[in-house]
Formats: sequence, C-alpha cells, structure tokens
Amino acid sequence: MNHTPIPPLPQDADLRRLVHFSASDGRIWLAGHRMLLLHVEALGGLRRELMQTIGTEQTRRVLKRTGYASGSRDAALARQVRPTATAYEQFAVGPQLHMLEGAVQVTPQHFELDLETGRHLGIFRWDHSWEVDTHVKHFGPQSDPVCWMLCGYASGYVSAFMGQPVIYKETQCSACGHDHCVIEGRPLKDWPDAEQLQEDYEADSMLVRMEDLHAELESLRISLNPSDDLGELIGRSKSFTTAIDLLRKAANTQVTVMLTGETGVGKERFARTLHGMSQRSDKPFVAVNCAALPHELIESELFGAEKGAYTGAGVARQGRFERADGGTLFLDELGDLPLSAQAKLLRVLQNGEVERLGSTAVRKVDVRVVAATNVDLEAAVAAGRFRRDLMYRLNVYPIAIPPLRERVEDIEPLANHLLNQFMAQHNKRVAGITDRALDAMRHYPWPGNVRELENLIERGLIVASAGQMVDVEDLFAFPSGTQGITVNASGELQQSVAPDVDSLFDELQRRGLGLEGLEDALIQEAVMRSGGNLSAAARALGLTRPQLSYRLQRMKDK
Repeated sequence: MNHTPIPPLPQDADLRRLVHFSASDGRIWLAGHRMLLLHVEALGGLRRELMQTIGTEQTRRVLKRTGYASGSRDAALARQVRPTATAYEQFAVGPQLHMLEGAVQVTPQHFELDLETGRHLGIFRWDHSWEVDTHVKHFGPQSDPVCWMLCGYASGYVSAFMGQPVIYKETQCSACGHDHCVIEGRPLKDWPDAEQLQEDYEADSMLVRMEDLHAELESLRISLNPSDDLGELIGRSKSFTTAIDLLRKAANTQVTVMLTGETGVGKERFARTLHGMSQRSDKPFVAVNCAALPHELIESELFGAEKGAYTGAGVARQGRFERADGGTLFLDELGDLPLSAQAKLLRVLQNGEVERLGSTAVRKVDVRVVAATNVDLEAAVAAGRFRRDLMYRLNVYPIAIPPLRERVEDIEPLANHLLNQFMAQHNKRVAGITDRALDAMRHYPWPGNVRELENLIERGLIVASAGQMVDVEDLFAFPSGTQGITVNASGELQQSVAPDVDSLFDELQRRGLGLEGLEDALIQEAVMRSGGNLSAAARALGLTRPQLSYRLQRMKDK
C-alpha cells in the first residue's frame, strides 16, 4: 500500500518538455497530441449557451463526459513519461498536466493507492478553477458545485490509470462560498451513491434517442441504395470516390477495365474489389504480374502448354486464362508483355479463344480481363514496344487510381484500418496513433503510396511500446526536426532547437544502435520509403543494387 497523507508533487520538467509551440505553422503539441489555447470566456460562452439550451443537468453531464475523455487521454502518458518512477510519481502526471494545461491549481491533501488490490483514496485541493470563475461570472454564487469538466477529467484520468471505474466528486466548491474547492475520489464500487454518480457518465437519453434515429435512417438508406463491399478499399477523398464510382459502374458489365496509377497505389485491390462486386464473384480471381515472369515463360503461363511444347514441359498444363474461366484475370504490369504474347492476348480479348503452346486446338474461355500498368502505353506504342490495336482494345474503360499524396484526407482512416489489421496479425495492442504522427503522414510525399503506408504502419506497431500510442519516432527511424517553442521552468516560452549531429548522436545512444544498428535502420527506412523497390532504395543510399542486396541478406542472417 502506498499511503502518503500529503505527498509533494514531483518536478514537472519532463512534462513541460512535452509541450511544443510550433511557431512556423501555428500548432501546439502535447506529446504528439494537438492542443489548443482558448479564451476561458469562449468556453464560458459555450457553457452558458448549453445551460440555456438543454438545461443545467444535461450540461453538467455533457461537460463531465468531455472532461472524462480528456483525462483518459492524458492517462496514457503517465507510464510512458515516467516508466521507472514510483506509482505516486506516475500518478502525479495527471494533476501536473491539469495545472500545465491551465485548468486549476492542484494540491494533494491525502493519497492512498494500491494497484494490486485496486484500492484508492485521493483528496485534492483545487484553487483558481476556471469553471468557478466563468460560472460565477455568468450565473452568480451557487448552492451546488460547478467544476463539472474538471471532475470529469479527474475521474477519466484515474479510471484509465487504474484500469477500473473511479469517480471523483467535489465535496466543496469556491462557487458555493468556500475559500477553495476540494475533490475526493475512490473506486466507483466504494461510493454509497455509486449508481447516482455513474449516471453523469452515461449517455443522455436525448443523445441515445438521436443515435437511434441516426441508425434507423442509415438502415433505411442502405435498404434503398444497397452498398457494395469495398473490402480493403478505404477512402473519402474526391479523387478516390471518383475511381470507386467508375468501378461500381463497370462491375456488372463485361467491359475490360484498365487500371492506371503509380506503383503501390493498390491496383490489385481495386481489381479484387471489382471482381467481388461483379456477378463473377463466386468464380476464380487469378492475378498475374507480367513483369515478374521471364519472357520465355509468359506465353505458357498465360495460355498453357501441351506436353513437350518446350524443354521441361513434361506434362500438359493449363494457363492462367483457363484457370480463370468464368471469373476474372488480373494482368498487372501489362506494359512488360512481349509482342508475341500481346498478339495472343488480343485474340483472347476479341474472340475468347486460347491456344496452348504446342497445340492447334482452340479452347473457349469466358474471362473478364482487368489490366493494370504504371507505364505510358502511348509512349510504348510510339517506341514500338506495345501494339496499338491492343492498347485501344484494353483502353475502353480506363480508371486512374490517384497516388496517396493526392488523397491526404484518406491517410488517417487508412492508417487506422491498417493498424487494426497488424495488431491482430502480430497479437500486439497499442492505443492508437498520435495526432503528431498523423500530421507527419499527411505531409509526407509517399513515393511508395499505399504499399509504403502499410510498411510504415507495421513498423510503427512493432517499434511502439504495447499499450502506448504510435508516435512519429516509431514510424520514421529519424524524423526531421522542426524548430519551435517550448515552456521553461518559469512558465516562459523559449526557443527549441532543431536536431543536429549532437542530438542524432544522443538518439543513437538512447536507442542503443551503434554504427551497425544505424546502418540497418537506414537500410530498412530506405526500403520502406521506396515501397519495397530495391533499386530505388539503393539509389537513395548511394549503393548499387547488389550492394544493397548483400546488406539485406546479411541482416537476415544475423
């Protein structure tokens, strides 16, 4: 049992360092989460309007739940900021952040905490409550306590810190004529009026009814306009929804679809989604990467081969068109097809007929072709590398898939979706992605597009500590520093310095990397940023492709 009647609060320099005023772009950060400096009078005006609109009781409940959410968010920092500190010093992060955020001055009067048994009793004095100041200004002296949001913060913080419902209530309030406010907190089960206290943190019947109506409207909308399964295609940007609308219109036709876009934008996902939307969804979906097949084997892979058709053909085998009969064949990197295979592909598209290598027998196939390329087919035609008639046949229904840098509003939902996927895959839970990390991803150029985002999120999950938030440092091995302003011990703003060689050395020491670890981290970062393109990663590192391959193999062999 940790029982200290009047424990002193520890120094808060570690917390002040978490506050960052980004003078260049007008944003404020607290440990990766975006914050705001607001006039108390503005919040007071909102409070007054709520009181006049929905009444005192509903306003109290809304503000308590708002404070509860804020406290729960700050609780995630306690063990992250002070991992080796005592339970009380970790706990003190909440009261100290409450003061640092300008909400109230906190003085501990009594403190008991036992995390193993779940026992807790906390009594704190509050001075200079912002809620008292604004409430009394608008409504005069009160007979009941008014520090609703502050109490909600304390309850949310301690509940998250202890992993069980804890409620703080105000036992005296300056708004009622006392010299200062006093709050007392204990686990919900230990309060004799627990049921009544809990009501303030439950959804209002009015809000519940509004949610029910929203759900009913959504169900009605879906029944009138059934949605199709987009699978892992996630986004709401205009360019993305335009591509999706074209996909839907083509789904139940037999038109050959040409998907264009940069490497890593998700062309195969679009093709699979188109197949899933179509009437062929219960038939095979077969994908072929034309660039990955040796030219001498492409025709046998696509169209099949009879026994003895070429050296090593010991048995007759079906080609991909035959395997996809009735379904969809996805031809990725189509621009790399040799001219001889292009002629046979044109015949399949026109007549639905294939001939295996070594055979003159014609086989009919019913296949919907979806092609994809990241090369300029017009330029390939002009250079004599691609048949013009095939290009026209394929280009009947083109769909341009936008690069990720043009889908900035899609990055957050995509990142959260991928994070949930990787948490299940790796059996590891984190608390989410910080605002600062999301902001960094929105401003990143994404040369590897969605494929690179996948690599980045998987890396972030693995590097981040279990139960914590994924931050910029977890995503990018060496994030670029930004100049800004932080808070010193006197509460004054001071310039923070962008990382240089000294801070890079300190970071290496902190991570325990050393020179070999630094090299491995840089290689992994280069491969991730290039979306797995080893040639591009080698160029970025000033290496040849064989040199990079050698180092990657050495890393695997460790």
